[in-house]
Amino acid sequence: MKGLLLFVLSLGIMAGCASSGARDDPGEFYEGFGEGYRGPIRLRVRIGPGGDIRGIEILDHGEDPLVGGYALEELLEAVLSTGSTDIDAISGATESSAGFLGAVEDAAARAAR
Repeated sequence: MKGLLLFVLSLGIMAGCASSGARDDPGEFYEGFGEGYRGPIRLRVRIGPGGDIRGIEILDHGEDPLVGGYALEELLEAVLSTGSTDIDAISGATESSAGFLGAVEDAAARAAR
């Protein structure tokens, strides 16, 4: 039994070593801040080694859930699907949109430093 456990552990270690390429790199997390309609918007953005946006988590905001909050979720999906912040604001939530996109750009700028 002890030999089987050591064998399984060694397979896990070898598998971990095999996936060290930059292509498999999940990226690093950076916080970004922007100013929305109702105050600060704080995000955690995962940036890949080439500067690509790989994930976004909304950490904090004061936007109205039905307007600005909805816009933030829509923008999150749009940024992830396009890989860019060069997208249109959500109609009726222009300041919330600007704050969200600004927070993503702030995180990307922190990653580039």
